[in-house]
Amino acid sequence: MLQTIIKKNSYQDSVVLMLLTNKINELDAVKRVSIMMGTPANKDIFIAAGFDTPEMKEASANDMVIMLELENGGNEKEVLEKVDEYLLKQQDGEGVREENVNSWEKALKKAKNASVALFSIPGAYVPLEVEKALHHGLHAFIFSDNVPVEEELRLKKLAHEKGLLVMGPDCGTGILHTLPLAFTNNIRAGKIGIVGASGTGIQEVSTLIHRYGQGVSNAIGTGGRDLSSEVGAISMIDAIVALNEDVNVDTIVVISKPPAKEIKEKVMKLLHAISKPVVTIFIGEKPSFHEKNIYQAYTLEETAQLATKIQNHEPVQYTPRSPEKLNVKLTNEQVGIRGFYAGGTLAYEASMLLKDALVLEEVEHKEGVMLQTSEHSIIDLGDDIYTNGKPHPMIDPENRIGKIKEIVNDSTVATVLFDIVLGYGAHKNMAECLAKVIKEVQETLALQKREVAFIGVIVGTDLDVQGMETQKKILEEVGVTVCENNTQAVQTALKLLGKEVQFVEKEIYASKEISCESPLPKTSKELSELLSTKPTVINVGLKSFTESIIENNGEVVQYNWAPVAGGNIELQKILHFLDTYQFKKS
Repeated sequence: MLQTIIKKNSYQDSVVLMLLTNKINELDAVKRVSIMMGTPANKDIFIAAGFDTPEMKEASANDMVIMLELENGGNEKEVLEKVDEYLLKQQDGEGVREENVNSWEKALKKAKNASVALFSIPGAYVPLEVEKALHHGLHAFIFSDNVPVEEELRLKKLAHEKGLLVMGPDCGTGILHTLPLAFTNNIRAGKIGIVGASGTGIQEVSTLIHRYGQGVSNAIGTGGRDLSSEVGAISMIDAIVALNEDVNVDTIVVISKPPAKEIKEKVMKLLHAISKPVVTIFIGEKPSFHEKNIYQAYTLEETAQLATKIQNHEPVQYTPRSPEKLNVKLTNEQVGIRGFYAGGTLAYEASMLLKDALVLEEVEHKEGVMLQTSEHSIIDLGDDIYTNGKPHPMIDPENRIGKIKEIVNDSTVATVLFDIVLGYGAHKNMAECLAKVIKEVQETLALQKREVAFIGVIVGTDLDVQGMETQKKILEEVGVTVCENNTQAVQTALKLLGKEVQFVEKEIYASKEISCESPLPKTSKELSELLSTKPTVINVGLKSFTESIIENNGEVVQYNWAPVAGGNIELQKILHFLDTYQFKKS
């Protein structure tokens, strides 16, 4: 029988509740369970998943809702004790040392020198909270998604007017004066500055730069919509200007999927006007030349290589890593490549390379699928369609395990591509989770008298807590071919099918004469200080984001945020207006 248990006024972060759901679901007594806050959006998710009860309708946005169905003989009390035990550990922070407060007033009092607010709260509540942070002179790092684009534009305009920076929404990765934020790897400090509209794109490039022997000073995420026509690259332009003025940066890297045409022209005008060398990648475009001081990459591997060679004062020329050799015998039916990615940008890059090598036409496909033909498919398992009510695949292996298991029923599969993203916030041992299911699948395939090549890429460094070599060894022990980067992984899969990507050797031409606004925009004092000093952070939301800050000797105050006014956004706006009026009046 389905039970509805409502814990009144028990706000918890959505990621914490997703992980809690997974923990409780592992108990033998539990037939099925889902735990979320009682927001209108979450109630819709409950109903879609078959958890629809009259009691649920009574829950507010501040109430935790536990939908629970037990096996015969299951003890509800024992399950709820496990719930309380898990949440208590989260409340205690499991040994994490940070100041805990429950209001902006207390947070600002505790963190007198705070310069950044990091947000990981539900998107519906983000605009008002970010506006408060900006009015208090704080830069905003917005990990949260589902923020309306018109609100993003409004907040970024407000930040620009105040000399501040909004990173995000949906910004998963950042490094501010060597301090890692959110999902970020442990990267050597250096003289390369990155600005990107792609979280895993920044991670792949920065980790490769580290492994090539160079380092990163700042990696500024803008959020994926910043280069859209609606937003106009406000954050990216401010970040580029700031990196150009930063004495700790010698080389600038710009990462994005292809932006709107007029926005790309705007960004390129700025890049022609700045003094420092730049490496650009607009993933999906295949440049045929470089310009002096503006080097245009095709792949993330090339981006990292070129930036490193500029720093090393070496000839700026890309040398793709050769594909790995595979000892796999295929049947005549096995012609398909499958890609199950946690990193959306890596999935996008893989689909781009396959379309290039196999001369595939772009076809219409559903959300989350980067490439779909009768023979091949590349899936971004981090897309909203797969993560609605579930943790991201960097944290939770469940969706990927399901996809890998499915290949035993598909006789056309030749290779399976996948990534493992290491670093702060990521799963502590994803390789072990995936290796177990890969071994089971290989045993089933052996009974069917066929083989499938598993090809993995690890996004990480030797300094990441998971241990890159340890993760690699775990995969190799079950027969996975582990490649150095995503481009090599795709090339290895293609080689098995007798195909390859043809890379263009680019000439370097004189820089084009492109008129730019004169004089070049100046960086605000606040933004200059953000990039040149280690920031003090107010962490609004997910407690685990404090770990990377503390481990790297940063200062952080944990703001245990919860929605006020029963989660009623209209009432919150009225309260915010009154608070702002009083703030201005005083």
